[in-house]
Amino acid sequence: MKKNYIFKATLFLIPFSALVLMSTSGGRDDGKTGSPGDGGVTCSQCHSGGNFGLSPTITTNIPAAGYEVNTAYTITVTGAASAAGGFQLTAEKLSDNSKVGTFTAGTGSRVTGQRITHSNSNNSSWTFTWTSPGTAQSNIKFYAAVNAANGDGGTGGDEIATTSTGSLHALEITADKQLDFEMYPNPSSDFIKIQLPSGILNGTVKIMDIRGRVLQTTRVSSVSFNEIDVRNLSKGMYLLKIESDSKIGLQQFIKK
Repeated sequence: MKKNYIFKATLFLIPFSALVLMSTSGGRDDGKTGSPGDGGVTCSQCHSGGNFGLSPTITTNIPAAGYEVNTAYTITVTGAASAAGGFQLTAEKLSDNSKVGTFTAGTGSRVTGQRITHSNSNNSSWTFTWTSPGTAQSNIKFYAAVNAANGDGGTGGDEIATTSTGSLHALEITADKQLDFEMYPNPSSDFIKIQLPSGILNGTVKIMDIRGRVLQTTRVSSVSFNEIDVRNLSKGMYLLKIESDSKIGLQQFIKK
């Protein structure tokens, strides 16, 4: 009878174990980046015992001078060339470890909340897009945990390592690039009126949410009545950005 119980338990564990391995082969949804905001947690409690000389890197095309608000940048995470595996990455403010920006998946990756991870375990390098927040933030960092796997379908014989970028800051708008404009009423429930400064003939208005996603785009001109319809926006805080030639203007407004 005892052997029968053991046999049945084994049969139960086989599909359960397979389910666990299948779920992690497509990346984890919980925070495993090793970042301060994720509590320094990685997948090392499961994946261990391997030695591939793993020394992962994060590369970006963010200029050394800093990132511009609401701008898409290319991020690449690279693991061990000798072993495929997985990764998870996030971006956080250094001041309070809160998440910043949004991700767009590339080949072999998927977005999970405010992190990005692998969608299969066949790669050792992943390239994707990070879009900076719509407002300038304090210094930020990217954090990633990378897994180099031995390919046996289990968690033994794998290696986990973490990496991060240096501190990155938002590119401030210099005085000669600043575009001052009038916007009223604020708050507004239906329409916002825009008045361009003297010497600016036209511009492009972008309305963005607090995560930097562009929700509306409108052309404005100094020779016409510029009224922006915000009736379809949900109540809350938004950023209005005007671009004209090489000048940029930013103001926050509240939809009530």
